[in-house]
Amino acid sequence: MTSSSSSPAGPGTSRPRAVIPSQSTASPDVAPNGRSVATAVDVPGPRRVLLVGSSGGHLAQLVALEPWYAERERTWVTFNTLDARSQLSDERVFWAAFPTTRNLPNLLRNALLALRLVPRERPDVVISTGAAVAFPFFLVAKLLGIRTVYIEVYDRLDTRTMTARLCRPFTDLFCVQWEEQKALYPDATVIGHLL
Repeated sequence: MTSSSSSPAGPGTSRPRAVIPSQSTASPDVAPNGRSVATAVDVPGPRRVLLVGSSGGHLAQLVALEPWYAERERTWVTFNTLDARSQLSDERVFWAAFPTTRNLPNLLRNALLALRLVPRERPDVVISTGAAVAFPFFLVAKLLGIRTVYIEVYDRLDTRTMTARLCRPFTDLFCVQWEEQKALYPDATVIGHLL
């Protein structure tokens, strides 16, 4: 995937960018709090990664993790939309059913996809920025003893997202992108913003 697929902060932006670290390098790959995602979830240098997220902004935030996942074997789960097809054109992708908000049939379809895909792929870690498509994948991963990392979206500073509330009990490492989000999630790891 080319770096043009992600949307970095615009010119003149001085906010620090999040870094989801690699085990193979030192200081440039350390998150602002000094912990690496791989270390925090006790997966030494995960080789196989399952990235799960809705299309649009959720997917854009996952794509922004490219420096961390670039050298890893990865599989994606998202919605079959124009932006997802464009951003993931060179990636291995499984299309999830949508819409997912208050849609029981699609929740069941995605649960069946998770039940088929997660045991077959056996990722070292499942990472998601939401939304609802993440829940069945986190549940199945946890049942199989696979580590999970949830990254709360950057634009929710006042209230918790429904997906974060659902996934949190099944999450090994819960990350937020802003220090202000720690008021909602006191034990979360602040990684800095992805976009």
